[in-house]
Amino acid sequence: MSQPNNSVAVLGAAGFTGKEILRILAAHPSLSLVHITSDKYAGKTLSESFPELPRQPGKELTFQTHDAVVPQGAFVLMATPNEVSMARVPELVQRGHRVVDLSGAFRLHDRARFLEYYKLEHTAFDLMQQAAFGIPELFKEKIQSARLVANPGCFPTGVIIPLSRLAAFQADILGISIDAKSGVSGAGGRTEDGGFSYTSVYENFRAYKILGHQHWPEIVEYGAPDLEDRIVFTPHLLPLFRGILSTITVFWKSQAPDLHAIFNKLDHPFVRVLPTPEEVQLNRVQHTNYLDIGLRSRGKQTVIVTALDNLVKGAAGQAIQNLNLMAGIQETTGLV
Repeated sequence: MSQPNNSVAVLGAAGFTGKEILRILAAHPSLSLVHITSDKYAGKTLSESFPELPRQPGKELTFQTHDAVVPQGAFVLMATPNEVSMARVPELVQRGHRVVDLSGAFRLHDRARFLEYYKLEHTAFDLMQQAAFGIPELFKEKIQSARLVANPGCFPTGVIIPLSRLAAFQADILGISIDAKSGVSGAGGRTEDGGFSYTSVYENFRAYKILGHQHWPEIVEYGAPDLEDRIVFTPHLLPLFRGILSTITVFWKSQAPDLHAIFNKLDHPFVRVLPTPEEVQLNRVQHTNYLDIGLRSRGKQTVIVTALDNLVKGAAGQAIQNLNLMAGIQETTGLV
């Protein structure tokens, strides 16, 4: 399922995630950016809209509208709202494009649950059967051959990978509490939502979407489907721009198993298992595609701490990692 070339179109290239994708692609040795869209900046060049972003030499791209025709043969990265992805992805796949969608539109296989958590009627649910879930550490082979990859949410990326190591022990687990803290670029940060503005987060700290966050069903479906009624996920908003630190507490029915050997077998280029959970810190993963993990057990409890950059491993970097696999390129290419 090879592409005629490694040209890339980015739809929704002017948002937080879209801009991060552009930054990564500018230095990518094997992928060539050929098409960018933004309804807000349509008609403006990339350099006049975002002079701080690097560009590929000799190229000056102009933003098109989201409904503009994508060049034939290009891979497509969708950094668009759910509604836009549902409207455009079916047409793009039908035209032969291979798509990585960073919205939540194609992550959940339960249509009723999608409606419950996203408050949207799904208009392209038939495509769910074609969608691969884009965590390369777990679904690499599916991603390589997929026509559509659903890029995971930023919170789930930091949680699903460690939860996958607990699969053999699910019968021994009483419950799991996930306390996750995100910078505003992951939790919100859009101008229409004053709750995520600078004045709202400065010198402040709060939980939000308690028992109602759209990433909870994603964590359950791909991380621990047999533990649905035993997982509590509580997101918090940090007064910083990027990064997610998650503290996952596992409560065991009896003595906690020795998990260090199991976690130390995680052999993936962007997953680092550190000697202690205290060594997991946001400033060590910001602006990188790494997921750091540390854990400790005592008695009937295990605490797992993870950290990632929500704009890179939690979004744009993981999308490029997936695209590398789809294009037959070494998955680490263009990423740090």
